[in-house]
Amino acid sequence: MVYLDNAATTWPKPESVYSAVYRFMQSSCANPGRSAHKMARVSSSTVMKTREALAALFNIQNPLDIAFTGNATQALNMAIQGVLREGDHVVTTAMEHNSVLRPLCHLKRSGLIDYTVVMPYDSCGHISPSAIADAIRSNTRLIVMSSASNVTGTILPYEEVGRFASEKGILFLVDAAQGAGVLDFDVQAMHISLLAFPGHKGLMGPQGTGGLYVAPGVEIRPILFGGTGSRSFETIHPDFMPDMLEAGTVNAPGIAGLGAGLQWLSKVGPENIRKKKKLLLEAFFDAIGRVPSVRIYSERDAAMNSGIVSFIIEGMDSSDIGKQLDTKYGIAVRSGFHCAPLAHEALGTMKTGLVRISPGFFNTVEEMEYAARAIRAIARG
Repeated sequence: MVYLDNAATTWPKPESVYSAVYRFMQSSCANPGRSAHKMARVSSSTVMKTREALAALFNIQNPLDIAFTGNATQALNMAIQGVLREGDHVVTTAMEHNSVLRPLCHLKRSGLIDYTVVMPYDSCGHISPSAIADAIRSNTRLIVMSSASNVTGTILPYEEVGRFASEKGILFLVDAAQGAGVLDFDVQAMHISLLAFPGHKGLMGPQGTGGLYVAPGVEIRPILFGGTGSRSFETIHPDFMPDMLEAGTVNAPGIAGLGAGLQWLSKVGPENIRKKKKLLLEAFFDAIGRVPSVRIYSERDAAMNSGIVSFIIEGMDSSDIGKQLDTKYGIAVRSGFHCAPLAHEALGTMKTGLVRISPGFFNTVEEMEYAARAIRAIARG
C-alpha cells in the first residue's frame, strides 16, 4: 500500500510514538490531576510535558493556556461557541472545513450571530487579505480561517490577517489542522488569539488528540462542564485555564504519544518537513507533466502549498478515480468533498468532487512518481 492520505491522518507514525503509548498504558495509565499517588503523578507529569512541548512549538508563553481536546473539531467548537455573543458578526472564508462552517451555521440559524464568507479568487483557493478586511463590520468580533486549505493545500494569508485583526481589536482564530507541524506558528508575533490544532496529523500523535490555545485576556465560556480534579468541593465549574476547557478525563495515553511525536518533530524540524514535502511535490508534478484531461487544483509552487495535490479527470467522478487508485494500484488517497462544501462550490467541483493526494514525511520520490504514472494510466482509460 502506498499511503498518500496524510492530510486526513499521518501514517506511519515515528516508532517512538507507538512505544510511548504502549509504555504509558502499561506502567503509568492513572488519571492525571485526580489523585496524589505515584502513577497519577507520572501521568500528570506526562501531560504537562506535552503541554510544554506544544508551547515551545507555537511560542506560547504559558503552557497552561493550552487545553487538550479530542481533535481539532472539538477545539474549533470550543473557540467559536465559547467567544461569540448574541449580535456578533464573524468573517470567515469559503475554504473552511465544516468544523468551522457548521458551528457558525448553527449559531446563525439560532438567531445569535451573523457571518460573512470571503470567496477565493482563483482555482487553487487563494484568499485575498483585503477581501477579509473589506468584510469587517462594526460588530465583527471574530475572524476565523485555516492556515492552509484541506482541499487544495493552498497556504492562506493567516499572518497578514492576524496583523490587521490585532490592529482592529478583533479576535483571530486559526484552524491549524493542515499547518501544525509543517508551517510556522508564533502565536505572539502572528497575533493569534485562538489556535485550534489536531494531534494526529502533522504533529505525528495518535488519533483522539488535539488542543486549543487561548491567549491571555480572551474571554471564553466553556461549552462542557464536569469534573476537572480542581475545586472538587464546588459545583461551579472552574473559570481558569486549562481546567475550564478540560472537563472530564483527558486522553492521557494519546497525549503521551503526542508528546513523543512532538519530540520527534523537534529533532527533525518543521523546516525539514517542508523541504521533504517540496521534494515530493516536485517529483509528482515532474512525473505527471501536462495531461489535458487531468485538471489540478493545487499550487505547483511548494512555497504556497502545505503538501496537497488535488485533481479531477474530465468525465470521471472522484470516487471512481479513488477506487481505481486503491484497488488496481494500491494507492490510498481521499476522494470526494473533504467536509468543505463551500470550497468545492467556489472551485466548481460540486458534481465530481476532487481526488486529494497528501504525501507525508515517510513517503518517497518513487511513490510519488508511481502515483503520477497511475493517474496518467487512468486518464488514458
